[in-house]
Amino acid sequence: MKQSTLIFIVLLYVLLTVFISCVDAQSCQPSGKLKGKKPPHGQCVNDPDCCKEGKFYTTYKCSPRVTGHTKATLTINNFEKGGDGGGPSECDSKFHSNNIPVVALSTGWYNKGKRCSKFIKIHYRGKSVKAKVVDECDSTQGCDDEHGFQPPCPNNIVDGSKAVWKALGIPEKDWGEATVTWSDA
Repeated sequence: MKQSTLIFIVLLYVLLTVFISCVDAQSCQPSGKLKGKKPPHGQCVNDPDCCKEGKFYTTYKCSPRVTGHTKATLTINNFEKGGDGGGPSECDSKFHSNNIPVVALSTGWYNKGKRCSKFIKIHYRGKSVKAKVVDECDSTQGCDDEHGFQPPCPNNIVDGSKAVWKALGIPEKDWGEATVTWSDA
């Protein structure tokens, strides 16, 4: 009898875990679509990522729930003046050196600035780095001057400086996108 009770408890635990995971995955649904406009000539900083006229881009007001190891897509951003990040950082209205580990987070994780100047820990293949949150990777707007004529960010982005990529030991030839996990530090 004890073994069957234990099996029942384990199965119940597994079912609850799967159910909660499914609810979490579905709790952040797209909030709308944004129609791309053609950037003025020479105005889009990072050409392959420029908005395409007439294309619809998904927008989000939320991001997946933050856990001890939140799965994310690491992208690369130039936080210096004239870089592909557009204007100065949202948290402090300043530009930041790419030699310092700083990040921008998707709108939901940015949480209306509540993570500004706080540190997160990013993990990749056995290495980790602490990075300061200085900006929002806007998941609700884009395709305009303020956003460097780039589309809205997906809802699962940690947009890191070159220093973040270097600290994680990712070869420069592989810079662009990487699957990582992160947590509040």
